[in-house]
Amino acid sequence: MDKKIAQILKELGIKAAQPGTSTGVRWLKSAGKDIASYSPVDGSLIGKIKSTDRKAFDAAVAASQKAFLQWRTVPAPKRGEVVRQIGEALRAKKDALGMLVSYEMGKSLQEGLGEVQEMIDICDFAVGLSRQLHGLTMHSERPLHRMYEQWHPLGVVGIISAFNFPVAVWSWNAMLAWVCGDTCLWKPSEKTPLCGIACQNIVSEVFKKNQVPEGVSSLVNGDYRVGEWISSSSQIPLVSATGSTRMGVAVAKTVAARLGRSLLELGGNNAIIVTANADLDMTVRGAVFGAVGTAGQRCTTTRRLIVHESVYKKVRERLVKAYAQLKIGNPLNAANHVGPLIDRAAVQQYLSALKKIVSEGGKILVAGGVLKGNEFGSGCYVKPAIAEVRNNFRIVQEETFAPILYLIKYKTLDEAIALQNGVRQGLSSAIMTSNMYEMEQFLSAAGSDCGIANVNIGTSGAEIGGAFGGEKETGGGRESGSDAWKVYMRRQTNTIHYGKTLALAQGIKFDV
Repeated sequence: MDKKIAQILKELGIKAAQPGTSTGVRWLKSAGKDIASYSPVDGSLIGKIKSTDRKAFDAAVAASQKAFLQWRTVPAPKRGEVVRQIGEALRAKKDALGMLVSYEMGKSLQEGLGEVQEMIDICDFAVGLSRQLHGLTMHSERPLHRMYEQWHPLGVVGIISAFNFPVAVWSWNAMLAWVCGDTCLWKPSEKTPLCGIACQNIVSEVFKKNQVPEGVSSLVNGDYRVGEWISSSSQIPLVSATGSTRMGVAVAKTVAARLGRSLLELGGNNAIIVTANADLDMTVRGAVFGAVGTAGQRCTTTRRLIVHESVYKKVRERLVKAYAQLKIGNPLNAANHVGPLIDRAAVQQYLSALKKIVSEGGKILVAGGVLKGNEFGSGCYVKPAIAEVRNNFRIVQEETFAPILYLIKYKTLDEAIALQNGVRQGLSSAIMTSNMYEMEQFLSAAGSDCGIANVNIGTSGAEIGGAFGGEKETGGGRESGSDAWKVYMRRQTNTIHYGKTLALAQGIKFDV
């Protein structure tokens, strides 16, 4: 680990041996096991944290519950002012936090900085939202009555986040939850725990200055068992979980068993449809970035390219040429396009997928493989690959978190849409076309079945202004913009009678 990384760890308040449980005011003692964070960039040990044991977890939940009773009474615009200050603190720490994200997770520095910018953007969005938590008014069928609905804070929000966006997805949940009057209990990925520590340190400083109650922001590091504690706790009314479909199914069952709420952001198997009317320059650029950005480890990564037979050969040739120009290496070097996978287990899954493609009858167009040499000493660097396949291949139906792009040929747009929809996941989708009829068919009720449907852009790069999420095995959750704030609150319908004589609904007579 070089001196520059050591300096950013110091700037972000991260110690070599770091407690992993915090209530925002105190770091709690824990007898949990040590979690070591190794960088996939160079294999260096960045630091160790102490995972949360059950006693520390219960203490953090209790602090979150107690804080909620006070935090919910703070006017929403004042809560928004605290979030505004968090945005300013993130601006001041953007370079340091962005570099930590890149070094601990492995995405390019530009993407690491972009992730912190997403955090800043959601703070700005939440500040405006804090003055717009509106309800509705309705006319009553009874004279001298009025009806309206209002939204109240829900309680403690449990947040389980994934390694690929180690800070942004937490912020999507936390900033909205905080302006809504909720408190948050966050379990970061055990693969990127130090990013969670850094965020907790940044937020805690702002909360301290504003005398925010202890427990509004709590941190509980650990493995899947901590996630199970969150899911099964009746004291946590909402669990927001990001990760694999397998994980989401487990969370959903556990939360549903206690009639809690879950917000799930799970797997993606995203496709771009390339029509005969597509701009091929735009198509290739969007497809390559979507397929190899973050080394294929985004939930919105472009995994399938469904190409019209009339332009298939041209698209294939351009893609092969573009892949030959990709530079793979240290993501902190701006000249490189592709960084490492998160760990060696991910590398093995990538290699297994390549074997399955061939065994099922696919054709490898751009060969993959693991890169070796001093520069790739972590063992986590792989070559982005392209394969010609059929959509019904078992491996194509799965989500492989790696830079493997599948090419699929089609004849009619109806066929292309059926192929696009013919997977169990339903997160992001796109069409490349200059034909308005094709565009509108893709966006219609008979078109893409995904939560996100784009035209003439790729599948990745969602903005915080729109609600983010997907359908089918992606879980159905919605985070970030639009009216996603409603999931963090409870709806209450109110009827006020201001007359002298009681009138019952539906004209019922009840005289005593």
